[in-house]
Amino acid sequence: MDELVKKIAALGLPGIIFVVATATSGGSVAAVVTLLSSLGGPFGLLGGLGILGLVGILGEYIAEFGVENVLKLIYKERSKTESVRFLLKEIKELPITDDLKLKLEHHLDSVVVTEFGEEPPVPKNIEIVDEEPII
Repeated sequence: MDELVKKIAALGLPGIIFVVATATSGGSVAAVVTLLSSLGGPFGLLGGLGILGLVGILGEYIAEFGVENVLKLIYKERSKTESVRFLLKEIKELPITDDLKLKLEHHLDSVVVTEFGEEPPVPKNIEIVDEEPII
């Protein structure tokens, strides 16, 4: 048993997900394969295994940088192509703490302000002179 636990622990978060999936399926191999296939979408079982690998990589980055910093970077990147209003609405609906929601909203607002520059461009003054026609 210790050997098995060491091998699953070496997999990290994907190993935990795999154990939970196996436990909920009652240990049925067919159920685990079906679960992995459904995770993989059109790529089937191999896609499901790839998703587990992606979860592992994502887990490492979150552990290294922290969930707040990772989410800030994701929303900063998404703000380049998506509406800020839509992103703010999405943040309000996330299942995270209110404190983290406020930090993300504030960060998103500061990204929008700094992308367009600190100061707006100065308008040009145009002087219209009414001259008498030359006869």
